[in-house]
Amino acid sequence: MGFISRYVREQKRYTKNEIKSIFSFSESDAESFIRRLKSFGVMKAMKNTAGQRDLSDLSDADIEIADDAGESSECFYVFTYVGVLTVGDRVVKCFPKYITQNDAPDIELKQAIRVLRRYGSKEQIVNLYNGDGQSSSFNILAVMLFLLEDYHQYGAYINSEDIVEVNGEGPILWGQTIDNGFALISNNRPYYVDIYTHRSVDDEQDFFYRLHRCIVSESSRQLRDAGLIDLFDLVEADVSDEALDDFGDKEYILYRLQSELGVQFNTHKQTILKTLYAFVAHHRALAESEGISMYGTNSFNLVWEDVCAEVFNNKLKTQLRHLPLPDGLAPGYNPKALLIDIIEKPQWQGWNADGTAFVKTATETLTPDLINIYEEDGTYTFVIFDAKYYCIQLESGKPLRGQPGVGDVTKQYLYQLAYRDFINQNHIQDVKNCFLIPTEQDNVAKLGTASLSMLRNLELTDIQIRLLPAVKMYDLYLSRKPLDISALEL
Repeated sequence: MGFISRYVREQKRYTKNEIKSIFSFSESDAESFIRRLKSFGVMKAMKNTAGQRDLSDLSDADIEIADDAGESSECFYVFTYVGVLTVGDRVVKCFPKYITQNDAPDIELKQAIRVLRRYGSKEQIVNLYNGDGQSSSFNILAVMLFLLEDYHQYGAYINSEDIVEVNGEGPILWGQTIDNGFALISNNRPYYVDIYTHRSVDDEQDFFYRLHRCIVSESSRQLRDAGLIDLFDLVEADVSDEALDDFGDKEYILYRLQSELGVQFNTHKQTILKTLYAFVAHHRALAESEGISMYGTNSFNLVWEDVCAEVFNNKLKTQLRHLPLPDGLAPGYNPKALLIDIIEKPQWQGWNADGTAFVKTATETLTPDLINIYEEDGTYTFVIFDAKYYCIQLESGKPLRGQPGVGDVTKQYLYQLAYRDFINQNHIQDVKNCFLIPTEQDNVAKLGTASLSMLRNLELTDIQIRLLPAVKMYDLYLSRKPLDISALEL
């Protein structure tokens, strides 16, 4: 069975007829496809109204969902996901919403997948299921990707046989040599005619070695047929001619894997055995999978925040004693405290039955995305960044669209207010405030500013807006290199 692979853009509006055309669906297949994607939260429906059509960035409040949305011609459908989905023999490649000039951005999506892989490595090795429990859909795509990547990094699962040899080239087994060997004594020193040595031999006929290579090869072939090998920057691994049936029926294979898990204490080998077990237990071809397999996220805004935080060297979790300050840390501050700790937490006061007051401190408070302090030409600047995953339209003669909300603007002012005393007491001369928004363009663009007069009157700094070339930002993130803040021309 061949795969039908198509690109879609995150948050672009599609009618049901467009979805039928893109994926070559019948009416019933399109409705089933929509329902399944909605059930996994990677697609949402919105009413086809003029007000909704004018929206360029959608929030959950913007998307009005009807129970019969999958069968209604009055709805638009939006993908709220970045990454790859497989639904039967359909491969859906969802690229980020800021890419508007290219309907099949192979290079950009491939890079975004690499970013997702690095970001996701902080969380889990492999998501076997699309959800929290065993009742959720088995994620065969994630399993295949993990097995192929791990095989190229660590090789096949191998069990070694320990062999004791006489006069071999391995390490000497002194216990056995002394107990079993014949010694000649000269000058009160023993000289052994024969020595016992140890050697480990890899057993390439081992059941689990062969099974691992078989499943890796099957995964490689299916990913190749789905057109996903290159997208995930992998190398094919056609390393076995055996089929899964050659190892016995499913129950026997699972029994052998379970038995091996009981005697295997190497953590990495345990992970491989558990993944092989999951593959065998739920085995079916990728194109025949009843559920949805996926690799990606419906929270790409968090990925963009992480990219910006690393590229601009976020100092929120830096101890105050390590900050670049013009005259060192001012008195009264704990040198080991973090920069994030300076922001005060809300105080809640209540009264006891006897009328005495008590105070409770909240555990959460304002949390900026990232902060940096830098020096240029003798001037120290405190810069407050907010990474915004938006598609803003701020052009003369066109309506304002896709901008951060008033809450986002006020919070940026409040961040500066929260740090005002620290800034003044440590003689930092300048403050900058800036929204960081991704763009498919090649260079940093100075888009404009956002302001509120009532907060500007408190001598707080207006928020500048910079469009950042996503491709360059991702390159820096993947190579773990910083970007000089001077490039933003704040």
